Amino acid sequence: MHQPYYESILLIERLHRHFLEVLKTELDRLGIQDINNVQSLILYNIGEDEMTVGELTARGYYLGSNVSYNVKKMVENGYLGQERSPHDRRSVRVRLSDKGLELRENIRLMFERQITALDAAGFNSEELARCNEIMHKLERFWSASLEYNAFSSTLPSRPAP
Repeated sequence: MHQPYYESILLIERLHRHFLEVLKTELDRLGIQDINNVQSLILYNIGEDEMTVGELTARGYYLGSNVSYNVKKMVENGYLGQERSPHDRRSVRVRLSDKGLELRENIRLMFERQITALDAAGFNSEELARCNEIMHKLERFWSASLEYNAFSSTLPSRPAP
């Protein structure tokens, strides 16, 4: 069980990095240089919603990134609009600008091309659904271990001095 578990951890990280490289390649193909791959993933996940940076952070994990910094850069480069919440002046809400919506559509089209390529490569929706089911199960395991300190009951106890 040790080796498959450790291999799963490494594979999840490697797959995420590969996906970010796919996004980078798409940005290069489109001639877009004022946003990076992590920022474009954040942008895609905002979608049609309007949310705070805190809500965005809670929605997804962005490897090696500071969401507040990336949001600031996307606002500076015209991909996001922001405004202070009328109810809480400390809170800033962000949404995609027209430029951001255009990039999101380009990323959606990339996903469509990838879905067609996956099908041509012999993948099917049942395989991907099973893969997602396993990853969700692992996510629940890790979440539960954080919330309930599940590992403490499985660790060997230390002998008294």
